[in-house]
Amino acid sequence: MLCVLTGMSLGMWMGAHQDFTMAPAHAHLNLLGFVAPSIMGTFYALAGDRAPMRLAWTNFVLSFGGVAILIPMLMKLLAGDNAIGPMMAVPELIVVAGMATLLLSIITVARAGGGSTARAATAPAE
Repeated sequence: MLCVLTGMSLGMWMGAHQDFTMAPAHAHLNLLGFVAPSIMGTFYALAGDRAPMRLAWTNFVLSFGGVAILIPMLMKLLAGDNAIGPMMAVPELIVVAGMATLLLSIITVARAGGGSTARAATAPAE
């Protein structure tokens, strides 16, 4: 929630000042810090015990760790510090590794087989 509240506050500040220089940072913070983790959390909640906890925690650490490094660096870049550009690859790769971990979790759950517990719980009785 901290990421989305920060992103929303940044958006409000930009609107109030009519200065949209940080709009890419605002969008990245909301997308990578709230939307993507919400999707990840939904997957892990629905997968339950079928998703390995080690992968879930790795996914969490990589995703939020990457965002925590990426957004301040992106803001510096947008503020005109072009020297930071080449270093952006580090947090970008961390965030991509987080998403790759989610993909690995999805594949692991799919290979384990068995239907979704959520689907079974909401299926109409016959």
